[in-house]
Amino acid sequence: MKKYRIIIFFLFLISIVATDKVYGQINELPLLGKIIYVDPGHGGADPGANHKDILEKNINLEISKILAGQLGEKGAIVYLTREGDYDLARPNIAERKRSDLSRRIRMINESACDLYLSIHLNATTSSTWRGAQVFYDDVNEKNKILGEKIQASFKKHLASRRKLKQINNLYMYRMIKRVGVLLEVGFLSNANERYILQKQYYQRRVANAIVEGVINYFSE
Repeated sequence: MKKYRIIIFFLFLISIVATDKVYGQINELPLLGKIIYVDPGHGGADPGANHKDILEKNINLEISKILAGQLGEKGAIVYLTREGDYDLARPNIAERKRSDLSRRIRMINESACDLYLSIHLNATTSSTWRGAQVFYDDVNEKNKILGEKIQASFKKHLASRRKLKQINNLYMYRMIKRVGVLLEVGFLSNANERYILQKQYYQRRVANAIVEGVINYFSE
């Protein structure tokens, strides 16, 4: 009888350890099953902002790929609107920009994604402006909540002093009905940010800040 009690006791201990391991795996995958669309802005004939041979479209794509990888590591199912240097316009169309945006809108709206993240860089005529900033359209009430979480993460991890800003006049973000935000992750017109935005260590830091904001959004 004593032998059976010992066996039962050990089985009980094993079950506790196994349960703890499962909970640990769940905690390590806070985005398990979430579908996220990452949209690297511009591409192809559309370089976006630029400074000499430094093009926004390339940095957008680099950060987006790192971001997609980090989201995937947290359990998310991730899609990219583009994975190379091309736009999404139909061939031989005159209004390429409109066609490109319409394709992005359709891809995201017709997906089953839980949210989208549009990755861009900012630029102004002033070289002093800096900092990562989140923009949202109130077409979906949850956009602001997501934006608040990511902007707070930008402040924490990137020391950004910029504030969450509402935009209701940009065609793409007005037409997308899924939850999502526009992320201007730095200023190409600022010499210091232009330098670090090209470095992989900083691109990873940007991606990490976004991931933390997304996790905090889903944790509410």
